[in-house]
Parts: sequence; structure tokens; C-alpha cells
Amino acid sequence: MPNRLYFLLILFYSSHFIAQNNDNSQWETISFKASDGLKITADLYMAHESDAPFIILYHQAGYSRGEYRSIAPKLNAMGFNCMAVDQRSGDLVNGVVNQTHKEAVSKGVETQYLDALPDIEAAYLYVKFGIKPEKIILWGSSYSAAIMFYMGSVHHTNLDGILSFAPGAYFRINNKDLKTYAARITCPVFVTSARSEHKNWKAMYDNVQAEKTYFLPQSEGKHGSKALWQDNPSHQEYWNAVTEFLNSLI
Repeated sequence: MPNRLYFLLILFYSSHFIAQNNDNSQWETISFKASDGLKITADLYMAHESDAPFIILYHQAGYSRGEYRSIAPKLNAMGFNCMAVDQRSGDLVNGVVNQTHKEAVSKGVETQYLDALPDIEAAYLYVKFGIKPEKIILWGSSYSAAIMFYMGSVHHTNLDGILSFAPGAYFRINNKDLKTYAARITCPVFVTSARSEHKNWKAMYDNVQAEKTYFLPQSEGKHGSKALWQDNPSHQEYWNAVTEFLNSLI
């Protein structure tokens, strides 16, 4: 289905609900349909005009959009709008239930890692054609961090940056290794992980021909985007590296 037609269907089936956190940060919970008809739930953190740089935030295995409850407001403060997405492969974190996963289970839909591809694509199309920001940046955690290399290949002319937190060769897509997709990326790429996980993503990173940078903490660090949570002793190291990369994209 052509992207613009698909977006019109996404917009038709979308719904909105505004929530407020205890720290006065605000998000709007929305829903839209994936290409297979499954309802996708996401939180919009729109702190700026719609044309501001936009980061789409995808969670790790067993998690939900709640992975970004403390991260998205900080990205807002840096000048970015954000959307944290519930993918069907996930469950619960920080008290936030993954509604897309819940919907998938209720309908008997598969919820393995690669089953989340339609959700990841739908979120990208929602932002590209619905919000229409000047810049789109993709951010993945663990299994979704690996899928970012695929997305960077498929949409290589329409992305302005990729952040990949603890990717790995968890799977192949269309019988191709993820490092094959990495070679087609043309936007700047940032990769990070726990220190011991470097070997998991080195081959993918080495295949990226575009501008790229990586960060490893002095200590062991953490897996996925939770490396930025305040309970991680090295969270400020990660934030410094992320901030430097994001500033280079503005």
C-alpha cells in the first residue's frame, strides 16, 4: 500500500488521550493501526512546534513505552519532540502496560521480535506524514535497536539520525544479516551498550559507511535504553554521549 494512502488509514483510525505525570511533564496517548490492522498504542511528547526535530522511541524485549517515561521529558528539554511506541513484542515496565502487546494477545497475533516490524513501520509513517517534522530520528533499545539498522536501510533517504542501544545479531530479516542492511545507511549513527556487549554489535557498526560514533562506559553499564535511567550509576556518562550526538544533528 502506498505510504500516503496507508497514513490516511492510520489517521482515520487514530485516537488521542492526554495524561500528566507527577513532574508536570505531559504526554498524549494515541493509537493508530499497523498494516495488518493491529491497533498500536504510543505516547506523544510534543513540547515544541510540529516541525521541530522528532525522535521515535522503540522499547526493548518484555517492555513497553514506559521505558521512556523519564527519558522523553529530557529529550523535550533538549529541543526534540518524541513518541514512545508500544510494539507487540513486549509487556510491562515502570508500571506501564504494553497495550499493543495486550491487543495482539487478545487477537491471537504472534508477538515475536520480528512480528513488531509493522508496528515500527507504522509509527515511522505516522510521524512522517502526520506530524511532518523537519527531521526524523529513530531510537531503538535491544531487539528494536537491531531493527533500526534495517529501518535505516529501507528509509535511508528520509532519516536524519539513528540511536541504537545494545543491538545484536538477534535475527535475520528477509534472510539477510543485519550488517548487510547497515551498509546502506546514509544518516549519522550512534551505538552504545553495556561494556561487555561491544562484540554483539561490532560487525554491524563496522559495516556502516555513514558518519558514526559509539560509546562504552568506564564501568560495565546497562543493557538498552535503561542505561539512561537514574538508577544506573553510569547514567550521566551515557547522557553526555547521547547529548553530544543529538546536538550534532540539529
